[in-house]
This record gives sequence, structure tokens and C-alpha cells, in this order.
Amino acid sequence: MCACEIVERDEAGMVAKMYVAAGEGRRVDVIVPQRTKSYVQRVVDVFLPAGYPGSDSLQAFSSSIAGMLSSRAVLQARTLQSNGYRTNARHIGVGVGDSSASPTAALLLSVLQESMGRIATILFAHRLGTALEPECKMYRLAADVLNDTAMMLDCLSPAFPKPLRVLVLSFSSVLRSLCGVCAGSAKASLSAHFAKKGNLGELNAPGNGHFIAWDVVVSWVSTPIMTWSVLIALLSMHLATNYAAVRAVSMRCLNRQRANIVFSTILQHGLVLTPLEVSQRERIFERDGVLRWVDDRILASCRIGAALEDLLSRLGQRHKRTGALELHTVKLSDLMDVFASEAYLLWFADSDCEAIVVLKQGCTPIDQLKAWTHALLLAQKLTGHLSGHKPKGDDALRADDRLAVLTSTLEDVSDIFVKYTTLLGQNGWDLDVAALETRAGMRIGIAALGPI
Repeated sequence: MCACEIVERDEAGMVAKMYVAAGEGRRVDVIVPQRTKSYVQRVVDVFLPAGYPGSDSLQAFSSSIAGMLSSRAVLQARTLQSNGYRTNARHIGVGVGDSSASPTAALLLSVLQESMGRIATILFAHRLGTALEPECKMYRLAADVLNDTAMMLDCLSPAFPKPLRVLVLSFSSVLRSLCGVCAGSAKASLSAHFAKKGNLGELNAPGNGHFIAWDVVVSWVSTPIMTWSVLIALLSMHLATNYAAVRAVSMRCLNRQRANIVFSTILQHGLVLTPLEVSQRERIFERDGVLRWVDDRILASCRIGAALEDLLSRLGQRHKRTGALELHTVKLSDLMDVFASEAYLLWFADSDCEAIVVLKQGCTPIDQLKAWTHALLLAQKLTGHLSGHKPKGDDALRADDRLAVLTSTLEDVSDIFVKYTTLLGQNGWDLDVAALETRAGMRIGIAALGPI
């Protein structure tokens, strides 16, 4: 019997955890590197860019703070010049409405809105930054919804008392910042789709014709009733046209939803759909990680790029005294034997109706698509077995039967990719783009330690 060591690395290539399986593979020791980050460092990492200190975002942050201080100095100079050491909100220009306010206090009110927006941007990008490009259609329309909501709040703000007005305007600033993140990240993918004749620069160049129309509308609309009528009509038109535009986009990369549609159709009917046919079926807003069959039925959910510990926790439980994982369902060695020639490990947790995919180092976009398709087929097989009764745990099937299902479905999926990979490319699909991970994922490396 040989011991096996598995090294798990994060998206930056740093060692996150090590797993040592010994004996019969029923016990797995989890080793956390000594140089782990403290809670303070983890919080700081949220505000630092990926790859720090190799990137230059920190100097941009310091430059921004310096710019705020210089702005305060300019405001103070203008105020002193205009009214002999007495402040005047009209010259400050931040809508304070209090002639006794100092330049610093006036600037802080403006900085509050900008700071809330920046913090929201950092947290949003840290949490969902990886999902923006694969789900660019959803986030592009979400950006329009956020922006239009912010405009509505701005128009409603005069009706609130001053303390609530500050909160409303700050929340509006947060929505605009989130809109900027969503729209900016999705713009590149969508612009590349529409730039059919090498006119990407022309598409990204801003137009100025709307400023003339804006001047005409502002001079014509004067009463509150007319203002709200025009605003609601314009926002409705804006959302409707953007929804139609996003629906018309036919993306060539296979994200989670498009992979469900394409491969469930192949598994069920043996047909390869084109990007245009898939775009007519896909939803703009889809549940994250859902495994949906060709008949629109939700089978389960799937996590791809998960940590190995998440998978192992479904096979057993942690020993209270030693902290090691005691595996009861199947042995880790048996599971690794099934996927010895694959770039991933897969397990289906009946209790949560969830497939967990652990990716190995060096996995390619094709490997990720194969893992997702395997999870889709496995969910279809196991949910059919579990229909009619509630599972009592991951032992609803015996270990041998479960490994047999894993092996048989893996063979079916392997045959599918041998037969249809070339045909998918001929039908317009770009299989070299990895668009399945919507969170920063982990990778594992496996090494045998020799006999014990």
C-alpha cells in the first residue's frame, strides 16, 4: 500500500493545504502550511490586486488619496478667497446647504459617497470578479438595471430629509460603482462579438450625439410631472432595448448555462447546436452553478474548481481529536483510480444534490468542459435513481455501485468528447476559452510517497 500526498494551490499558485492519504485510504490528514495569512492580512488582500506586489494598483490608490487632499486644499483656497476666511457652500459645490460648514467637512460629505462606491467596487470585484466575463450577458444587463435604479434614487433624493438624503445619495453612488464594474468587465467580450469587420475601436469610441438631444430635452421638460413621465419612459426604453440587444448576442464560448444546453442536447438527442440556436434558449439571469437538462429541468448544482477538502468532507467526517478526515463512503485511492487518466476528480453528494469537481494542475478548458459534462450526466443518472424517496446521505447507493456509476458515466462522456469535439468547433464553438469557473478555483497536484 502506497501513501499519497496531494498539494492544493490557490489561484496565485501558493500552497493552500496538503493532504496525506495513508493506510487503506480511509484516513486523510490535512496539513495547513505554517506560513498562513492572518485575519488582518486576509482583509488587506481584499483591497490589494491579484499578484501584488507585481501590479501597480497600490500606487494608483495612494495617488487617489493624494488627489483628495489636494482637492481639499483647492476648495479651502477658493473659499478663503471668495469670502474672507468664511466658508460658502455655493463655492464648495457639494450641495451641503450650510454656510457654516468648513471645507474639510464639505469635502468629507462628497468623499463619503465616493468612498462607499469604491469599497462596494472592491468587495464586489473580490467576490464576483471571476464571474463577470463568463456571464457577461447577465452582468451587462444587470449594469443597466443598477444604473437606472441609481438615477431613480437621485431624482427621489430631494424628497428626503437631509440625513436620509445623504444615505440615499450614497447608496446611489454604490449602485453606480457596481454598474461601472459590471459594464466595464462585460464590454470587452460584447464589443468583440459585435466587431465583425475589425471595427472594435469604432465600437468603443464614445458618441457625442446624445448631448445635443439631452440639451433639447432639458430645455423642454420643466414641471415635475413632465420630468417623471419622461424619465420613466426613457428608462423603460433603455432597459427594453438593452434586454433585446443582450438577447441577440450569440456568444461562442461555453459557460455553465450554454454548456448545459449544448451537452444535454448531445447526450439526449445526439445533436450539436450552434451558438445562435443556444442564444435563443439561454436565460439572461440563471442560477449560479445549476445543472439543467435539455427539458429545462433542474437536476442539481455543481461547484467546479472546489477545494479537495470540500469533496472529502462528503465522503466522511473529521476526527474530533486528530483533525484527520475519516472516509466512510469510499476510499480516496479508489476515487483517484477512477480519475487517474483525467484532469479532475468528481463526486456527487446526494444529501445536498450537488456535484463537486476538484481540478488538477494543468487542466485545460477541454478538461473543464468534460468535468462539467460528466457532472451533468452523473446528476441525470443519480437523480433518476433517487426519485421517489429522500436520500438519507451519500450512502444511498453502495460504494461499489457508486464507483460503477462514476466509471460508466466517465466512459460515456469520454466517448462524447472523442466523437463531438471536432464537430463542436465546426459549428462555431470556441473550446479554448475557459468560462466555467465563476470563483477563484483551487488546483491539486498528486504525488506518490512510496510504500508504507
